[in-house]
Amino acid sequence: MTKALSSLRSDLAGNAGSKSQNAKLTLWPLVVATFFMVSGGTYGTEDIIHGAGYSRGILILLVTPLVWSLPTAYMLGELSSAIPVEGGYYAWVRRAMGNFWGFQEAWLSLVASIFDMAIYPALFVAYLKHLDPWFATGERSMIVGFAVVAACALLNIAGVRVVASTSLWLFAALTAPFVVICLVAPFRQGALAGVAQPSASTVGIMGGILIAMWNYMGWDNASTIATEVDRPQRTYPRAMLLAVLIVAVSYIIPVGAMYLTGLAPSAWETGSWADAAGMLCGDWLRVALVFGGLFSSFGMLNALVMSYSRLPLAMAQDGMLPGVFAKLHPSTRAPWVAISVCALGWAACLGLDFERLVTIDILLTGASLMLEFAALIALRYREPDLERPFRVPGGMAGAWLVGACPLLVLGFAATHGEQESVLGISALAFGGLLILFGVVAYWVNGVVKPGGWMAPAREASPETE
Repeated sequence: MTKALSSLRSDLAGNAGSKSQNAKLTLWPLVVATFFMVSGGTYGTEDIIHGAGYSRGILILLVTPLVWSLPTAYMLGELSSAIPVEGGYYAWVRRAMGNFWGFQEAWLSLVASIFDMAIYPALFVAYLKHLDPWFATGERSMIVGFAVVAACALLNIAGVRVVASTSLWLFAALTAPFVVICLVAPFRQGALAGVAQPSASTVGIMGGILIAMWNYMGWDNASTIATEVDRPQRTYPRAMLLAVLIVAVSYIIPVGAMYLTGLAPSAWETGSWADAAGMLCGDWLRVALVFGGLFSSFGMLNALVMSYSRLPLAMAQDGMLPGVFAKLHPSTRAPWVAISVCALGWAACLGLDFERLVTIDILLTGASLMLEFAALIALRYREPDLERPFRVPGGMAGAWLVGACPLLVLGFAATHGEQESVLGISALAFGGLLILFGVVAYWVNGVVKPGGWMAPAREASPETE
C-alpha cells in the first residue's frame, strides 16, 4: 500500500505547472476515488458488530463482497471498458435499452443519491459530537451538515484533480488510526471485556446485513467520470477489482482486531470506533479516530458529488434535461450548475434517521443496479461485435449468472423494507412510489418538450460553455 500511495502521490504531482485540474485520473487516483464512493474506511461498520456480533459480523463482511460487490465489479469492468463515456451507467442503459430506461436509470440514481448523500453529513456529526456534544444539539447538527455539503460542492467545482488530491490525504489520515488498532489489539487480548456499557443502538442482525450491503455499495459511481479517466478501457477493470480488495480488508481486519480485545458487541453504535480506540490506547487515539471519522464522511461525500453531478450533465448533453445542466466552469470544466442543484437536493434530506436512509438507499440503488445488469445482457445480444477489452467470463451464460446473486440479495433487502416505515408507509412501498414517479417524470418531460430540450451535444452541437 505504501508503494501504491507513492505512485498515487506521483500521479497527482504530475503535470505541475500546467492545467493540472484538467489532467485525467490514472489508476491509483481512480482506486482511491472509488474507495470513497463505496466505503470511506472502517467507519459505518459499528452497527454490523452490534447487530450480528463479531463472528457473524466478520462472516457477513466476508460474504457480502463475494455475492454483492464482486459480480458488480465484473459487470462494471466490461461495460466501462467497452463504453467509457460521460454519464457511465446511465449511458450504458440508454444505449442498450433506449431513452425510457436510460431516463429511469438516471432517475433512480439521482433519487437514491438524495437519501445516500444525507447519510454522510449525519456520520460527520456523529463523530464530531465525540469532540464536543455541543455540535449535536438543537439546530447545530443541521448547520454543520449544510456546511459539509457546501464545502464538498465548492471543492468539486474546483475540478476532479482537486477531488482526487483531497481523497489521497483523507485516505492516509483516516487509515492511520486503524493501523494502530490492528497493531495494538493482539497484545491486549480480553482487556476490554466488561468495560463498556451497552449502547442505545436498536439494530439487529437483519439491519446489520443491510448496513453491510450499504458499506459495499456504489461501485458504479466511478463510471460516470469515464471521460476524465486516463485509458479507461484498461484502468477501470483494474481499479474496480483493486478497490473491492482494499475495501474488504479495511473492514474485516480492524473488526477482527477488536474481537480480540473482548469489547462486548452490545457496546457498539454509530461513532463507537472513537470510544473503542480510547479504551484501547488512550485519549490521543480516540481523538485521532474522531478526526478520521470526520475525514471519512467528508471524503465519501466529496467523491460522490463528483460522481452524481455527471448524471444531469450527461442527460443535458443528450437533450433529456435543459441545457443549463450542461454548463461547465470556464477554467476547471466542472459541471457547476449540476453540482449546485444536486447539492441543494441533498441538503434538503439532512436529519433523517440513519437506518431508514440506508434501507431506502439500498432499494433504489439496487433497482438501478439491476438495470445495469440488464444492459450488460442486452448489449451482448444487440452488439456482439462491440469491442470489450474486459469481459465477464463464461460467455452469455456468465453475463446472465453474474447478476443472479445481487438480485437475490436485493430481494432480501426488499423484504426487510416492509418492516421499516417512512411517512406512515413501509419503506418498500415508499421506494415503489419513488420508482413510479420516475415513469411520471419521463412522461411529463416528453409532454413539456416532445422534441427534447436541446440538440444532443454528443452527436451534433459543440461543447456547452
